[in-house]
Amino acid sequence: MIDSIDKLNAFAKDAKDASAAGAKTKIVVSLGTCGIAAGGKPVFEALKTEVEKQGKSGAIEIADTGCMGLCHSEPTIEVIDKATGESKIYGNLKEKHAAAIIEGELGTVAGLTPIERTWYYPEEEKNTNNALQAKIVLKNSGRIDPEKIEDYIVNDGYQGLGKALFSTPDDVRSTVEISGLRGRGGGGFPTGLKWKFAAAQPKGEKFVVCNADEGDPGAFMDRAVLEGDPHAVLEAMTITGFAIGASQGVIYIRAEYPLAIHRLEVAIAQSKEQGFLGKNILGSGFDFDIDIKYGAGAFVCGEE
Repeated sequence: MIDSIDKLNAFAKDAKDASAAGAKTKIVVSLGTCGIAAGGKPVFEALKTEVEKQGKSGAIEIADTGCMGLCHSEPTIEVIDKATGESKIYGNLKEKHAAAIIEGELGTVAGLTPIERTWYYPEEEKNTNNALQAKIVLKNSGRIDPEKIEDYIVNDGYQGLGKALFSTPDDVRSTVEISGLRGRGGGGFPTGLKWKFAAAQPKGEKFVVCNADEGDPGAFMDRAVLEGDPHAVLEAMTITGFAIGASQGVIYIRAEYPLAIHRLEVAIAQSKEQGFLGKNILGSGFDFDIDIKYGAGAFVCGEE
């Protein structure tokens, strides 16, 4: 169990060292709902089979991830050279392409040309390719295995929680208010102000409610976060609970999102096992837990 900041930092270091010492090439397969619906799972299994068949298990790692944001080109993969950090994305894949992919002869496969990335990541110093957008909320989706807490921690996961818990609720609320962070709904309500109002309410039991029902037709932004980076939601809710004086969180999610629900359940279990949810989180004395409540298919169900 990770019950202190020192243990969190040691866990992150060990995870990063293990990742660096692993296979030289990593191939991630986009397995969000869109990727699965387009046939991503057979491609994933075919790639794993070819790695074993060609005797490259020590050189190539096959991993699944959430949606990369290229739903129109699913199934998609990203081939990453871990030594250089360079990567190429390929889309519209079939099982028949697996052998050539593992052989490293992508350019010889008819119809397989790299897809130009239209985004950059916030930690990159420069937008070298003049990409159209920065991935911020979705920065981990499409890059990490959402069912491995190690992947999240390697990418600075739970560091924000550790910093918050050894600050004060007032300082956390002030930091968020100064940041200008706003809600992702149409109103764009200032998050820091909402937290300030909640913290000022009379003492008593308070709840942090994550509204992930997302009943609007064709709106899948919440699903993409939950499927691709569930620990980010758990960490954010825990920080919110600390900031407003709540010890219980509830994720209200539509029952029609089975993959998101599954990955949330896995993430919650991992977080409890490692000590990021429950009693005395990171030795701070703060207690917080999260439950899931399934929606029943109503079109409009706000947190109110």
